[in-house]
Amino acid sequence: MNDKILNLLGLCRRAGRLTVGNDAVADDVLNGNAKLVLVSSDISLNTEKKLNKVCTFANTELLKLNRTRDELSDALGRFCAVVGVCDDGFAKKLVWLIQNETGGKCL
Repeated sequence: MNDKILNLLGLCRRAGRLTVGNDAVADDVLNGNAKLVLVSSDISLNTEKKLNKVCTFANTELLKLNRTRDELSDALGRFCAVVGVCDDGFAKKLVWLIQNETGGKCL
């Protein structure tokens, strides 16, 4: 399967520009490092609310993928449901891919 979003996230991780995990991503958002936050489609409601609150406060974009945490974890090589993109170029490309894909949506 050729999944451009997951492939780009894998490249972003290998480049060292991806933060993985709820608390680490929230810290990066509050510190101004994260340019974009992505969450899996099956993330818990409480986690989604917490991240939405943090992203709103810091004016950071939060997008919900139409990929499960298992699909995201397989692509990144470690268990995760939340990632933070810490690079403007990667963030802009991912936003474009997600918004132009059927099923992708902004929170």
